[in-house]
Amino acid sequence: MKDEDINIYMGYSEGDITPSGPVELIGFERPDNTSRGVLHKLLAQVSVWKTPEGKCCIVSVDSLGFTVELTNSLRENVATILGTDHSEVMVCFSHTHAAPNAGTDEEYYNYVCEQVIKAVKRADEDLSPVKLAWGVTTADIGINRRECAAQLDDRLGILKITKAAGNDLKALILRVTAHGNVLTSDNYLISSDYFGVTRDLLEKKYGCKVILIQGPAGDIRPRYQQENAEYLELHSFEAAKREMSESDKKRYFSQSIQALNKMADTIYKALDGVIDSLEPQQVTALSMFSVERRFYADVPGIEKARTIANEAKREAGIDSTEWLNEVQRLHGKGIEQQFSDIEIQYFVVNDGCICGIPNEVMSAIALDILKKSDNILLFFNGYTNGCNSYLPTAEEYDKGGYEVLWSNLIYYKYHGRVMPFNRDTGELLADEVVRHWKEYRNN
Repeated sequence: MKDEDINIYMGYSEGDITPSGPVELIGFERPDNTSRGVLHKLLAQVSVWKTPEGKCCIVSVDSLGFTVELTNSLRENVATILGTDHSEVMVCFSHTHAAPNAGTDEEYYNYVCEQVIKAVKRADEDLSPVKLAWGVTTADIGINRRECAAQLDDRLGILKITKAAGNDLKALILRVTAHGNVLTSDNYLISSDYFGVTRDLLEKKYGCKVILIQGPAGDIRPRYQQENAEYLELHSFEAAKREMSESDKKRYFSQSIQALNKMADTIYKALDGVIDSLEPQQVTALSMFSVERRFYADVPGIEKARTIANEAKREAGIDSTEWLNEVQRLHGKGIEQQFSDIEIQYFVVNDGCICGIPNEVMSAIALDILKKSDNILLFFNGYTNGCNSYLPTAEEYDKGGYEVLWSNLIYYKYHGRVMPFNRDTGELLADEVVRHWKEYRNN
């Protein structure tokens, strides 16, 4: 939709999706992933947008990420409520590593869906005219954990939403980039990680609702963590805790709480330097739409698979027995290649755009898209409409490691593929994102 002067309405609501009892957590490979209490509540945040042509919706969920199938089911239900298409419902996941495993816990998944639907209905009743302003600054909250320091998209994207009359703040949508694992594998408490702590701080500072959206954080760890976080990242806490005294556990927990506050404070200081300078404008273009592209992943030969499995066991203690069995099963059926149809979704407002795919995207891909589009307000993100494995660059694909290879040995059953997408996928994806963005802009 493009016009000289259109009226845009936005409504907001949220639902508490914190489980009421112990659940299986997802995000770390541990012998026991059962939660042991709640540190921070989990939210599902909903913004409904109404234009003269219809409605669209953004749902932000405190979760590692549902499968694409489960996410699409939720999107269909939201679309039915709003009388729109599922391509006009965007579900963004924070990627916290301290949330329930909705992929195996049907009861919890259904609970989240119920809370989201209730929030959608409330947000639809909250619609009021708004003006908008885009902004961008940088937030020093992430470090490339694959030793590629220059490959970091540290843009803090800002969508400032005010009431049309009086310009009072109604909401802020912020795009940030850093893995949701400030709390590492020694934590068994349910938490929204730094997303929740940051929301609480900013809502107190600005007196409005704050929605955080995760960027291309596949290879970006938080800048602030407890001092042994890098070790725990590649080792099960069940093995590491034998070396840890009770005083050490308390010290590390205290460090994690401090780190969460540092993440939030860093985002606040970056935002506060520019927020007042952003002047809300009448909306001249707003649209949400999707395109799909099929990408492929080659099934490794048996010997190569064993090499990968042995390396994962040696370097990260990952048991690959089930994964090797799956590789052998595929070969027994003559399957040498698997594929997924990747949805690229766009939420376009005036000159800015939130764009995402259901993968853990490496930051360099977003930088490639930024360069090719020549638009600093095109924010490319991962964890959008599901979480369907890491997406490495060609350079990182050649290096292997956890993000490229070993994670698939754990999560292949959720992704439907035993390997990452093929080596050239990142570049092909970047070209596809920019091509459709330019086509939209030129129409």
